[in-house]
Parts: sequence; C-alpha cells; structure tokens
Amino acid sequence: MINFLTLLFSSDVSGPGGLFDIDATLPLIALEFILLMVILNIILYSPLLTVIEERKEYILTKLSKASELLAEANKMTTQYEEELTRVRSEAQLEITNSQKIHKEILDLEITMSQNYLDDVLDAITNDFEEKRTAALENLEESVQSLCNDINNRLAI
Repeated sequence: MINFLTLLFSSDVSGPGGLFDIDATLPLIALEFILLMVILNIILYSPLLTVIEERKEYILTKLSKASELLAEANKMTTQYEEELTRVRSEAQLEITNSQKIHKEILDLEITMSQNYLDDVLDAITNDFEEKRTAALENLEESVQSLCNDINNRLAI
C-alpha cells in the first residue's frame, strides 16, 4: 500500500495527461461500455433469458401435468380401494352364505342318513326277531319231540 502511494505522489507529470486526466477519452470509454452492454444484451443476455424463460415454462408445464397425473392417480387409488372394499365385503357375504348353505345341506344329509340307518336297523331287528321266534318255535318243537322220544323210550 505504501508503494502505491509513493508511486501516486511521485508522479512527475505536470500539466494535462496526468494520472487522473479527464478528457475526451472518458466519454468515449463510457460510450464503448454502453455499446458493449447493448451488444452483449442483444447477443448474449436476451437469448439466454429467453432460454431460461422457456425452460421455466417447460418445467412449470411438466409440474402441472405431473400434479394432474398425481391427482388422477390418487383419485383412481381411492376408487379402486373403495371397489376392493366392496368386493371383499361381497366375497365375505358370499362365503358366509355358502357356508350356511353347505351346513344346511350337511345337516339334511346327516338326517337322511340317520333315518336310513334307523330304517335299516329296524328292518334287521325285525328280521332277527322273526328268525329268533321261528328258531325258538322250531327249537320248542324239537325239544318237545325229544321229550316225547325220551318218554317213549323210558316207558318201554
């Protein structure tokens, strides 16, 4: 810093054209600067800003479409969940009804089988009683006949 100040104060130029001489070059440099800014604005900044704006519009468009698709997906999800709940309840009701019907059919078949077995058992019991009665009568006759034979033989 000291060297810069020494250089500034030790300048031997006297008169016009010194270190801070303001003449016609300053407006010319300002005009060049403004012209350069206009040219850069036309050549570089305007297309760049246009591209940035187009990109911004593209992103906003895609975001809005994505939001619409997300809303539609949520709506469809809700609809399918409601339908799934309804179908599950219908399936549960159908299963319950089916179990009830099968239980009634099973009870009916058990009752029919029990009645059939009771009838068969009654028929077998009656047939057995008839055969037992016939066998006892036959046995009674055989015993009577043997008794008569034994009496006849003893009486001789």
